[in-house]
Amino acid sequence: MKIIVAVDNEWNIGNKGDLLFYIPDDLKFFRSKTIEKVVVMGRKTLESFPNSKPLKNRINIVLSRNKDLEVEGATFVSDIGELKDVLSQYNSDDIYVIGGESIYTALLPLCDTAIITHIDTVAPEADKKFPRLDDSEWILSDDSGEKECNGYKFRWCEYKRK
Repeated sequence: MKIIVAVDNEWNIGNKGDLLFYIPDDLKFFRSKTIEKVVVMGRKTLESFPNSKPLKNRINIVLSRNKDLEVEGATFVSDIGELKDVLSQYNSDDIYVIGGESIYTALLPLCDTAIITHIDTVAPEADKKFPRLDDSEWILSDDSGEKECNGYKFRWCEYKRK
């Protein structure tokens, strides 16, 4: 299972339910990685999408404690055990955890790959973070080199669990 996320230099990922930066090239990268794959998210992430609708051309699985939620095109699970049961029918290389903060924290121990967009700046405001992988049991296995889009310098990095 993989995690995919964009972080700033302080490993911030969001503010008030929104992404920190609008980088079209990174959105295209995210789409290219997750299209026709399984995406796992929390309820708040689902609600942050246009019209609170699941992502098209993906299998959308939402982890939420609210057992009464129903949204066409999404499968809802209420705990990690139920999530593992649902995910067992898919190839783990095709599963991407896409947020938010509490979902990343809960599922990071189950992942073997992290695809991180490192944006070379610090957001002026942020209220959500991602764990620093450079301070842990992860090693950098691939780095795209510096890119630039919409005035932001960034790089796509892949980390593998040691």
